[in-house]
Amino acid sequence: MYSVIWQINWNSGASCQFLEFQEKMAVVDESEQEFKPQKKKIDSEDDKRKKKITPGSLMKALIRPGSGEKHPTDGDQVIYHCTVRTLDGVVVESTRAQIGGNGIPKRQVLGKSKMILGLLEGIPTMLNGEVAMFKVKPELHYDEEDCPVSSADGFPKDTELHFEIELIDCCKVKVITEDLGVIKKVTQEGQGWEQPREPYEIKAWISAKSGDGKLIFSHTEGEPFFFTFGKSEVTKGLEMGIGTMSRGEKAVIYVDKQYITQGPLIPLVEGIAEVHFEVELVHFVQVRDVLGDGRLIKRRIRDGRGEFPMDCPLQDSLLHIHYKGMLPNEEKTVFYDTRVDNNGHPLEFRSGEGLVPEGFEMCTRLMLPGEIALVTCPPDYAYDKFHRPDKVPQGSYIHWEIELLHYEKQKDWTGMNFRQIMDEVEKIKGTGNRLFKESKYELAKAKYDHVLREFNHVNPQDDDEGKEFSETRNLLNLNVAACYLKMGESRKSLEACNKVLDANPVHVKALYRRGMAYMSAGDFEEARADFNKMMTIDKSSESTVKAALLKLNKEEQEVHLRARRQFKGLFDKKPGVIAEADDVDTQQISSEMPENDNRDGLDGDREYLLQANAPPPRANLWSRLWPTSRRLFTALGLDRCTIL
Repeated sequence: MYSVIWQINWNSGASCQFLEFQEKMAVVDESEQEFKPQKKKIDSEDDKRKKKITPGSLMKALIRPGSGEKHPTDGDQVIYHCTVRTLDGVVVESTRAQIGGNGIPKRQVLGKSKMILGLLEGIPTMLNGEVAMFKVKPELHYDEEDCPVSSADGFPKDTELHFEIELIDCCKVKVITEDLGVIKKVTQEGQGWEQPREPYEIKAWISAKSGDGKLIFSHTEGEPFFFTFGKSEVTKGLEMGIGTMSRGEKAVIYVDKQYITQGPLIPLVEGIAEVHFEVELVHFVQVRDVLGDGRLIKRRIRDGRGEFPMDCPLQDSLLHIHYKGMLPNEEKTVFYDTRVDNNGHPLEFRSGEGLVPEGFEMCTRLMLPGEIALVTCPPDYAYDKFHRPDKVPQGSYIHWEIELLHYEKQKDWTGMNFRQIMDEVEKIKGTGNRLFKESKYELAKAKYDHVLREFNHVNPQDDDEGKEFSETRNLLNLNVAACYLKMGESRKSLEACNKVLDANPVHVKALYRRGMAYMSAGDFEEARADFNKMMTIDKSSESTVKAALLKLNKEEQEVHLRARRQFKGLFDKKPGVIAEADDVDTQQISSEMPENDNRDGLDGDREYLLQANAPPPRANLWSRLWPTSRRLFTALGLDRCTIL
């Protein structure tokens, strides 16, 4: 019957006749080419293969028309049944169960899957539901030179064949794994852009079928299936697919056998070649491992208003919060509740100012207005570094149940006059100075950086305003440099100083601060040059410069002494014997350290002159070899920074 229909259609010239495939050349008007030069397209590997197609080597006969107008293109997934016959009708291979196949249609992604050349060119001419016959020369199927697809033993590679194709489905998909083992087809778009990740808690309707359409399981009634993302509670490929979904999304996730793992959903995986999961992501609870080590965990109990994270108080804001503090014991002992202990009034604090424990603030910045979250916080991010309530034991973990009522963003400077802006600057700078005194250098630097960023949009209107603006900006950059120096980042401190000196090369305080940064980095000659330049500019700084140079000389001598002792005997030992790095008399070196010099530095704002608890880490080679040089830096009094 099949061969009769074939011959009738072929001879009658009806709609099911063979169509010859050949290279298509676009005709473009010469004048259009002249004025619209086209960029040369770089051919892909598939494009290069298609150039092998010659007239008559690939022909198509339409057996049953398809529906719609969309033809498959690169990036589309195509699902099709394929039966291969010789020209006299003998079946070589087939995916159809009734002709000896396994009943599982082929599933490939155009432009990504490895395909024989004839189908690579032929399938994009089809429509969904279409059945067509392709007459393919050997060089366009498995006999192609360097064919990327292998054939079964005994396959007639050198014979012209007929490929009967039924295109079951063609759709856009998201390729999740490079080997095409996990692919997602969206059937209904979700809401928002947030997607699940470890350790989110997931609720979803899930059903699964094998590649041949047999139902494996269906969980679409009662309560949605619940699991924790990242805990291997569902099969690997399914979890990877769900990790690309948004709330409310519906999708089919195609999973090959290498990504099918045994679990509660699929207790037996043997003999399963692929599974098609139909998933509706009903809801997920945001659970965040804030530090990445499992100690500070934020779990969303009630959703808030808006989109995460755009509507979170990520920037400095005034937050209004109700919270309950509990101990992690069986009784869940409450040690503080704003609704009880604060007369029902919420806690109000401005973020970025170090007024609440660090873990508390980190989590509230990730909340939406109206959200309720349960936070588990380790002691070093709770009360070990903060005022500890009486009922909280030292070193104890803490549970906070937090409700973010609302927040107010920092005041916008738009529409303010210059004096109003400078008043705001003084407030923010004052907060930064307080944080610096409390050794919260990162927070302090953030305050100064914030003002410096906003200064890009401030335009002084006269010379007096310009002078005040310039002086304030210089002081802020020098304060940033002081923060970097305390944080052990000498090079960044130098960059901040250079911003001042580029505009004013004779800025004495900037030279002093840069000299200190050079000294911290071990660049003694550069530091000496800055200190000497200070004295030529401002004679009143002579005593300060002499003190700084004395300290610099002692520091330099100490480094040279350590170097000599470190490498003493390195080259005067017998051949083949190398001096060890630890062959240094540290006790003798310590006895040669200079006495403390507690004289103040140059900066005149004594109110903010600070003595650090620990000297800044040294960035140069010597400090890595001899850690005791840090103690020398403290003994010399060079670890002090002045906030202006």
